[in-house]
Amino acid sequence: MNPDIQHGGDLAELARRANCAPAELADFSVNLNPAGPPPGAFECYFRSFDLLNRYPEPHAESLVRLIAAKLDRPAAEVIAGNGSNELLGLAPEAFAPPRALVVTPGYLEYARACEKAHVPAEELRLTRADGFRLDPAQLAAAVRPGDLVLLGNPNNPTGRLTPRAGLLPVIEANPQALFLIDEAFIDFVPETESLAAMRLPNLLVSRSLTKFYALPGLRMGFLTGPAPLIAKLRARQGVWSTATPAIEMAKFLLGLPPEWGENSRRETAKLRERFAAKLAMLPGIAVHPSDANFLLLETDRPGLAERLLREHRIAVRCCANYPGLGPEYLRVAVRPEKEQDRLLNALAPKTFALPRRRTPALMLQGTCSNAGKSILTAAFCRILLQDGRRVAPFKAQNMALNSYVTPDGGEIGRAQAVQAEACRLDPDVRMNPILLKPESDLGSQVIVKGRAIGHMKVREYYANKPRLWETVKSCYDSLAAEYDAIVLEGAGSPGEVNLKANDIVNMNMAAHAGAKVLLAGDIDRGGVYASFLGTYATLTPAERELLAGFAVNKFRGDPSLLADAHSYLERTTGKPVLGVVDWQPDLGLPEEDSVNFSFIRPAPKHDRTLDLALIQLGHIANFTDFVPFELEPDVTVRKIRHASELGEPDILVLPGSKSVAADLAMLDREGFRPLIRELVARGCYFVGICGGLQLAGREFLDPEKVESEVTRAEPLGLLDLVTVMRPAKRLRRTRAGEFSGYEIHHGETGSRDPAVTVRRAPDGSAIGFEKGRIFTSYLHGVFDDDAFRRRFLDRVRLGRGWRPLGGVTARYGTEEALNRLADHVRSRFDMKYIYQQMGLK
Repeated sequence: MNPDIQHGGDLAELARRANCAPAELADFSVNLNPAGPPPGAFECYFRSFDLLNRYPEPHAESLVRLIAAKLDRPAAEVIAGNGSNELLGLAPEAFAPPRALVVTPGYLEYARACEKAHVPAEELRLTRADGFRLDPAQLAAAVRPGDLVLLGNPNNPTGRLTPRAGLLPVIEANPQALFLIDEAFIDFVPETESLAAMRLPNLLVSRSLTKFYALPGLRMGFLTGPAPLIAKLRARQGVWSTATPAIEMAKFLLGLPPEWGENSRRETAKLRERFAAKLAMLPGIAVHPSDANFLLLETDRPGLAERLLREHRIAVRCCANYPGLGPEYLRVAVRPEKEQDRLLNALAPKTFALPRRRTPALMLQGTCSNAGKSILTAAFCRILLQDGRRVAPFKAQNMALNSYVTPDGGEIGRAQAVQAEACRLDPDVRMNPILLKPESDLGSQVIVKGRAIGHMKVREYYANKPRLWETVKSCYDSLAAEYDAIVLEGAGSPGEVNLKANDIVNMNMAAHAGAKVLLAGDIDRGGVYASFLGTYATLTPAERELLAGFAVNKFRGDPSLLADAHSYLERTTGKPVLGVVDWQPDLGLPEEDSVNFSFIRPAPKHDRTLDLALIQLGHIANFTDFVPFELEPDVTVRKIRHASELGEPDILVLPGSKSVAADLAMLDREGFRPLIRELVARGCYFVGICGGLQLAGREFLDPEKVESEVTRAEPLGLLDLVTVMRPAKRLRRTRAGEFSGYEIHHGETGSRDPAVTVRRAPDGSAIGFEKGRIFTSYLHGVFDDDAFRRRFLDRVRLGRGWRPLGGVTARYGTEEALNRLADHVRSRFDMKYIYQQMGLK
């Protein structure tokens, strides 16, 4: 049996195997426009019968001239044929290259054409680990002079598009190789991605006129390229290979108004994202990203294609005969909603009910890191709460050293803890299922659902992303089922084209959640509108459909001055600017990233203040432990990077560290060690939290290399402490006497010095050590308590001979700040419109 028939594609044969009439079959095996043929197509077909007795060859040339005029090329650079498949099949024989380089998995006819022409073919294999994305650099490295390079763009069966900007430099840099780009499905993506109009001496581009216009039986296609190469193809093409009805239909299709194509692309994108989101919710099915009118599925159900055909009369394309794929991969065409639901119900287990609706969701993404996504997410969480909604935050993957411990002992990003507070919820590990804590330039500790699973370098993490994506989806679906609305936060930017293939936190997450996206930009950095336009340019049509509009953040001035820019942006993208948020220097909320290392809401200071010097370690963690000091009227906080900046502080602070040995080496390299010891000896108060506690000790041991390759180090020796690192990480909320906080550490520390006061948790474990003016603790957030913080500062004041202030002089809490933030954001956005976008009434 023909393998293509075996795996789908022949309607009569499929119907026979399904024991039904062809009209009863739901056919997802052929990739056609779900909208069907354009209006008037069949009338055109029947009118063409009047021309069947005419001489066909001049008639075919008139079609060539029409195509050439549309592409602004000479007619000698265009050839029309009996579908693009005929023209692809001529190339290996016509050009007789020493080798063909075929991108796989890909259209099977590439390899068959090479075999027929006796041209040896080698594969450039796309991999699951890379999301089946073609890396232009990998392609460039594989091309040799004389090669015929065959690839589909978008690829069939993966649906992945390689942007034109990525392919062109490779083609131009390899003039001795011939590139044949198959654009059979290019009509489903923006026209600007096509190469058909590009006039390069080593480029051929084939186009189909049947996929987008849903008329495969008429066999219409064309190919463009340099005239000498087109002449070689024509010399091998059969006489009158294109029939009159096909020629007339092609002319009709090429004369359609642009609006039909634009509307069709938009509707296909909507149907694709709906289909992908619903399929992804089914157990045992993974959906790979696609830019075309079909989806590549990966399933753990053996024989699924055959069972669907025989038991449900549904045809899907099993991809077992594609190089690099197997029977677990299925390709399904994007069809109208009614047909989609038929397949979805067939795939659902008996106990699995398709959701009646998606939980309304809004997602904040940014043009860059630190565009204000975290703060805006918290704002919309609080607004929804104020409006009577049960709302929860969600961020699929967070990279931050600033973490927080949930009540059940899990670890999540600090930003998600603040967002949970905005919803008046206890933090939950489902709100941030993946937390990455960088430990080196190339690797991070990976925390999944609140628990560390180990250290991974970038490539290892990327290889694990498909499995982690399933965890992310599971956490989101579980959380969304419990709430009226979800506010999601993205990471970095959705415009990072090198990361799109493995995206689990931006647009792929938005598609899974069915969330409308607000793209935030930081106008204080400058270039915000260029950033909006640049980000928009990288989005696929489906991603653009998810985008509700733009949010300008951190603006200082009169928003009316931005009107012209907003009009230009909307004219160019079709998306409005939905709000302008003022610069908020006094929010009183902790920043997420230590990149800024900025303290917030500075209080008016007394004439005479305590000088607090905080040494910014290279691997600083949980720097927000010291934000509360900025609120105090008698404290000035200085961040210190170099020993020369140290001066004569009243309080010297070493914060948490993700790599104690590396930060100790940095302290020594910068010359801090003798200066710190001298300051403490002269009576300067010293505070060390978590890693700062370990740095204050006498000995640091890491025999199992939990944190680094350094197994032993000699810290500053301010206290007689010995720390031993353990693989098990301690994560818990803890109260010890007059203060409380949360523990996030691997080390166990002890002291043999009877002069050292040891603070212990209720279970007896040591969580802090004090001696004289040295205070250390494993508890993060210990200075969040207003009364405890004031007592500590008054001790320092007394040591300076100043009178204590007494009582509570500053309140560190987020409730007032969250309400103030929500009020401002509400005043700058049309919440009714945003609720409509979310599907909320």
